[in-house]
Amino acid sequence: MKDVKPPQKDAYSSILEAIDVGIYRPGDRLVESDLAERFGMSRTPIREALQRLETQSLLTRDGRSLIVASLDHNQMAELYVVRTELEGLAARLAARHATEEEVQVLQDMVHDDRALLDDPSSLARANRRFHKQIHLASHNRFLVQQLDLVHRSMALMATTSLAAQGRGEIALAEHQVIVDAIQQRNEDAAYRALRDHISVAFVTRLKLDSKAKDHL
Repeated sequence: MKDVKPPQKDAYSSILEAIDVGIYRPGDRLVESDLAERFGMSRTPIREALQRLETQSLLTRDGRSLIVASLDHNQMAELYVVRTELEGLAARLAARHATEEEVQVLQDMVHDDRALLDDPSSLARANRRFHKQIHLASHNRFLVQQLDLVHRSMALMATTSLAAQGRGEIALAEHQVIVDAIQQRNEDAAYRALRDHISVAFVTRLKLDSKAKDHL
C-alpha cells in the first residue's frame, strides 16, 4: 500500500502563511522568482496568488514592486472594533453550541500554552489556534469566514501584543475566564470576557507602538 502524501499547499495559502508567521513582514518586498523557488512552484500560480493578495489589500504597490502592506493607526483601530464584536459573538455562540469535546480542547489549550510563556512567537501561534478553536466552536460558518478575513489583516501588524512584558501570563488568565464561561454555558459572560480580552490586547498594542515610535 502506497504512502499517502499530504496535499501540497497552494501558492496563495503558502504566501499567506508566510506573512502570518512573520517570514514576510510589513514593508518586505515580494519577488515572484524568489517565492517560486522558496515554495517549489512555477511563477504562474505565484503571480496569481500575489494578484489575489493585492486585491485583498494584504499587499500594496511600491512603484513596480509588491510589498506586504502595513496598517496605520486608524486602520488598526477600525480593525479592532470589528474584531472585538465578532470575537465576542463567537464566544457567545460557542457557549451555546460547543460540544463537551470542543470545550475540553479549549481547556487543554489554556493548560498547555503555559509552557510557552517564555517564547512570545510560539505563544502568538498558540493564541491564534486558541481563537480559531473558539470560532469553530461557534458552529457558524459565516462568522468563521468573516473572522478568517479579520485575522488575515491582523498579520499585517509588525509585532504581537504578547511580546509585551507580562502580557502572556495575563492573556492566558483571560483565556481561562473565557473558556470557563463557555463551559458554564454563560453566553453573556463569554461575550464580555472575550471582548474585554481583545480590548486589553489593543491597549497593549497601542503602548508597544508608542514605545517603538519613541525610538525612531
